[in-house]
Amino acid sequence: MFVLRSSPFSPFGRKVKIAASLLELKDRLSVVMADTQDPADDLRQQNPLGKIPVLILEDGRAIYDSRVIIEYLDHLAGGGRVIPTAADTRFEALTLQALADGITDAAILQVYEKRFRDPAQQSENWLSHQRGKMDRGLSALESGSLPEIDAAPTIGVIALACALGYLDLRFDGWRPDYPRLAEWLDAFEQQVPAFTATRPPAP
Repeated sequence: MFVLRSSPFSPFGRKVKIAASLLELKDRLSVVMADTQDPADDLRQQNPLGKIPVLILEDGRAIYDSRVIIEYLDHLAGGGRVIPTAADTRFEALTLQALADGITDAAILQVYEKRFRDPAQQSENWLSHQRGKMDRGLSALESGSLPEIDAAPTIGVIALACALGYLDLRFDGWRPDYPRLAEWLDAFEQQVPAFTATRPPAP
């Protein structure tokens, strides 16, 4: 049994859980809550960066971050399942994952700026910088060709769904500005039951 250190609210942990479900490895994962803000949590021994998710293997070794964990799980499942092996589709999926993860990172940094800094100390320049990354990423996706959704989505498609799911959680009002992405996410949820199963609780 593997141990996944994560949080119900982590979009990157959600990405791992969805991938594990699609790879039919969900039953080999025991999900254990991690508190990134608690110095007493042994997360910092498992990942010196103190970030989630972390996958603890049966021999005690730790694998992180979500991209590496999912590559390991894909390898364990025989390879080429959520990370394609053919060059064109592989790098297309990995590039989409990079864009989606970047949108997620920019969204999280905005949340943290407001959560961990007193209002008088918050930097509007920093918030604007992160909003710009998020908005440019979403706009590029909204105006482009959105990835097809099928029963075997690639890591890029999974990462995009988790990024948009995080916006649903933390950024009310994004959907009217990006109606194609909102419609795409609803279709993903219908096609991939693991997305609903990993929905975080209301904050």
